[in-house]
Amino acid sequence: MGRWAPGARERLVLAAVDLFHDQGYDDTTVAQIAERAGVTKSTFFRHFTDKRELLVAGQAALSALLAEGIAAAPAEASVLDAVASGLRRAATACGELSREIAPRIQAVVSASAELRERNAQKSVGLSAAMQEALVARGVEPVVARLAAELGVLAHHKAFERWAAEPDATTEAMAEYSVEALDELRAAVTALA
Repeated sequence: MGRWAPGARERLVLAAVDLFHDQGYDDTTVAQIAERAGVTKSTFFRHFTDKRELLVAGQAALSALLAEGIAAAPAEASVLDAVASGLRRAATACGELSREIAPRIQAVVSASAELRERNAQKSVGLSAAMQEALVARGVEPVVARLAAELGVLAHHKAFERWAAEPDATTEAMAEYSVEALDELRAAVTALA
């Protein structure tokens, strides 16, 4: 494969997920990932700072989609309905590549304390993006933070369900996200 062949970033992610799944995260090196992807180590480092970053490669895009969906919600939408709009928009990122690697990513993250910690940091970033978008809509910061945390919980719950169902579509991911948010909404009312 040529040095400047297209799709290097996607090939790196797929190679890493395969290697992490087959031989474990800790036993996989950057050199092995680059070789499997058909690129040089320097190409790897043009795209990622380290191998941990591979598994959260889409975080910035996901955060942006959540925020866009919240911003696009109708002005009269409730806070959680705006979050649901963000979750629906983010589900559009769950395409064929995500479908292909989601179960393996779940298994790899579950098996590594380091990756579970990185995944928790990802959640903080997603929550911050949603909170900022809600505050921009005029939502009080404490309410925005709570709603954003519920949104993150709903996203994770939906993603786990989606990853476990091999034939689930992008539309199903959106449905699962809204269903999970509705369940959390009901659980919050039970707290009072």
